[in-house]
Amino acid sequence: MALPAPQGRRSSTFTRLLRHGFTDPSAAARLLDTPEFSPVRDDSVLLEALGGTADPDLALLGLARLVEAVGPDEQQELLSTLVAAKPLRDRLLGVMGASEALADHLARHPADWRSLVTYESVDLHPTTPEFEQALAEGIWGERGGGRSRADALRVAYRRSLLGIVARDVCGTTDVAEAAAELADLATATVRAALQISYEEAPGDAAVCRLAVIGMGKCGARELNYVSDVDVIFVAEGKEGVDEAKALQAATRLASRMMRVCSDVTIEGTIWPVDANLRPEGRNGPLVRTLSSHLAYYQRWAKTWEFQALLKARPMAGDLDLGQAYVDALSPMVWQAAERDNFVADVRQMRRRVIDNIPADRVERELKLGPGGLRDVEFAVQLLQLVHGRSDPTLRSASTLDALAALAAGGYVGRQDAAALDTAYRFLRALEHRIQLFRMRRTHLMPEEETDLRRLARSLGLFTEPVDTLRKEWKWHAREVRRLHEKLFYRPLLDAVAHLEPGEARLSAKAAGHRLEALGYADPVAALRHLEALASGVTRKAAIQRTLLPVLLAWFADSADPDAGLLNFRKVSDALGKTPWYLRLLRDEGAAAENLARVLSAGRLAPDLLLRAPEAVALLGATDGLKPRGRSALEQEVLAAVGRAEGAEAAVAVARGVRRRELFRTAAADVIGAYGTEGKPAEQDHGHAIDAVGSAVSDLNAATLAGALRAAVREQWGDTLPTRFAVIGMGRFGGREMGYGSDADVLFVHEPREDADEQDAAKAAHAVANAMRRLLQLPSADPPLPIDADLRPEGRSGPLVRTLASYAAYYRRWSLVWEAQALLRAEPVAGDDDLGRRFIDLIDPLRYPAEGLGEDAVREIRRLKARMESERLPRGADPTTHAKLGRGGLSDVEWTVQLLQMRYGWEIPGLRTTRTREALAAAHAAGLIGTEDAQILDEAWVLAARVRNAVMLVRGRPGDTFPTDGRELAAVGRYLGYEEGHVGDMLDDYRRITRRARAVVEELFYEG
Repeated sequence: MALPAPQGRRSSTFTRLLRHGFTDPSAAARLLDTPEFSPVRDDSVLLEALGGTADPDLALLGLARLVEAVGPDEQQELLSTLVAAKPLRDRLLGVMGASEALADHLARHPADWRSLVTYESVDLHPTTPEFEQALAEGIWGERGGGRSRADALRVAYRRSLLGIVARDVCGTTDVAEAAAELADLATATVRAALQISYEEAPGDAAVCRLAVIGMGKCGARELNYVSDVDVIFVAEGKEGVDEAKALQAATRLASRMMRVCSDVTIEGTIWPVDANLRPEGRNGPLVRTLSSHLAYYQRWAKTWEFQALLKARPMAGDLDLGQAYVDALSPMVWQAAERDNFVADVRQMRRRVIDNIPADRVERELKLGPGGLRDVEFAVQLLQLVHGRSDPTLRSASTLDALAALAAGGYVGRQDAAALDTAYRFLRALEHRIQLFRMRRTHLMPEEETDLRRLARSLGLFTEPVDTLRKEWKWHAREVRRLHEKLFYRPLLDAVAHLEPGEARLSAKAAGHRLEALGYADPVAALRHLEALASGVTRKAAIQRTLLPVLLAWFADSADPDAGLLNFRKVSDALGKTPWYLRLLRDEGAAAENLARVLSAGRLAPDLLLRAPEAVALLGATDGLKPRGRSALEQEVLAAVGRAEGAEAAVAVARGVRRRELFRTAAADVIGAYGTEGKPAEQDHGHAIDAVGSAVSDLNAATLAGALRAAVREQWGDTLPTRFAVIGMGRFGGREMGYGSDADVLFVHEPREDADEQDAAKAAHAVANAMRRLLQLPSADPPLPIDADLRPEGRSGPLVRTLASYAAYYRRWSLVWEAQALLRAEPVAGDDDLGRRFIDLIDPLRYPAEGLGEDAVREIRRLKARMESERLPRGADPTTHAKLGRGGLSDVEWTVQLLQMRYGWEIPGLRTTRTREALAAAHAAGLIGTEDAQILDEAWVLAARVRNAVMLVRGRPGDTFPTDGRELAAVGRYLGYEEGHVGDMLDDYRRITRRARAVVEELFYEG
């Protein structure tokens, strides 16, 4: 009678098993206590080896089943070899600890453990010939005896698979090498299955040549453990054989080969062979001739079919015919990027894949979900197809090899490529280990703790395995998603994909022809710029050669390609040594196109950029072109002024901020007017002109606030002896400033309670004069002229008045035109309370109770008529002068202002400084009809846009269309007119303003 084991021993064994990673030590102890394990029960080497596997419990159970299956005669040999030979120990236990399915195979075919004993150098990295030899021995050799050919292949396949898994789990091969071995084994398996088909139907084999083309992961030699093997069949009749007969024979052979691989028998299955990538998919014939394939791809194939052909390689059967197939179709693959909507098609396929994943599985999908394997593969394939047209080094079927080539060629950032490589390898290893457990096709992360623990340990994560695995997986998925959005979705590729053949990389000869075709006025100078930018073998030059063909096309889409290229060279020279500049343009597609639009649209924005080229970073930031509000700008300016030494330095900093913000506004305006390939041009022109007016007015107000603070601090410290406010007038007060507008202002002050009035007045005048001087000092930054001529008594009156003095003047001397000018008055800087009280003072003047009297109305009309006859510049065309011409800004504004002064006292909506808001309020109140309001609004917006366009194009203000043809065309592009349509632009302008003038005649002059 057996005695129970002492309690101390049981406790010691239990603890040892726990320490070695067993989750069920009791069950493990029972297995080790069986007679079969008595020779090795207490062997520390065996326990250490089991503890190093992915699942020690599973490994021990598999070993127990194998020991039982080999029978008494082999048990001693197996266990002694296991303990003595580390290679076998690591391989066998590693396999059984990671794969329940292969443990089942070993229990069914116990002699196969011997295939893991050998450890020769040739065994480390077998290729297709070695696998073919092993399969042939298993099918046609002694091992295949007693089984059908197909079942013998299934057993031999699993036997070879054991070696691949053993090398994988032991770290002898990395994930890419394991995937290549799996593909080589698949190749050998398909060849063996095809040979079995030939044996079964020798008559069919005699009449046809049949080639099997490997596709997908098998074609790329990056196969999973359990995956469909994608193929395409191509066949030809042997000499003298009817084509139809040959195709029928080839179809029977192909079908039989597919069944050999995919049928399920007592020996299991290998994997399905999927031929759905063939022309017409499941609806097309299984086998076609080479000419039939060519005809289909030339006429009917879709973008995704050419993308799939990236992975094509001759795999089995007639390899010469297979190579002929690949050679014939390869040129079409590399021309696929020239197809209409190529990039959009590929992207849509990717989105469709994600959309078809069930919602409850998206977060667990390793392959198809966001941040999954397919993100990397699609991004790399898209880049290959776009750039591989002219760079043969990119024509690799392997994802990782192609990624390395893209990085080497400068198409992908080195860091991005390295991060993608690491993430892809991790995700593929994760996918391999998940499939390996039960040899089932799945790409879902498991949810059970036990499965996650085994998975983590199989990847070498032994410390807090489950938590560490989750963190690693999520981090890599986030990295893939982040990089995928940069690579796969960058609009740069849309443009590159539309280049003519041979243009994706630049040669001097091709550049010359290209420049001429694009209409560059000075191709010789343009070529000099290109040579300076793109010549050489540096990484910077390689990136420029990638960018330039796209930029040239974008420049050519403007009215002045030469200026665009010249400005790009200037910016590149200024920023060429900064590491982020070219990386920004290459990796953030919007930045490259935005820069091209800005640099070729005129002089203002490039001039602003070239004074501080680092502002190019704004073009790639998500909110980089979004205007900043007055509060944020004022806060930045005042903080900078507070840090500066002296008033001139302080205002120089404020003007620098203004220059940057002017560039931001101008860039956004140009890009919105031109549109980009990802976003059409802005159609709401009123909204666009309002946005510019608000942005320019805000940044000018912030600049004045900074100049005021600097002037006060220079002489008086923190407190001036008088309260001081700046009142915006004209377009400044109306928040309708253009790029070239002066700052029309009034200065008002109010002595503090303990201050001497004379001293306060001197201080106020000194501050106002200092502000005017400081804002116009010679500088690289654009000046901000201050115009105070709208003050009482004009230039003859004092520059600054007290609030009481304004009150006395307006009460006694004010003229109707001064009240009209005050309609646009709005505090913009200085003492907020004083500014509000100034507005309270003038409200009764500009919105007189009971409205304007008839005498005042007649006076306003008289002044308007006089201005029309006297102020229009000599020689100016009254039909195209945006400010003073027929139906221009002045016409619309005076009409609206007359309505404000007549009815503002009773209609609150009219009490606004903005022209369009007042016009809308007048319409809402029934003072103007819908059609008339629309006509006036359209004319005012158009005239304001013309003035802004002239400033953007010429770099200096103007109220009339340019006379230079190229400048006129640039204004036309900004306004939405294509090249050759400037005549239409002028006709439209005259028509719109003529209609507006008719409304002005009726409303302002009352017919």
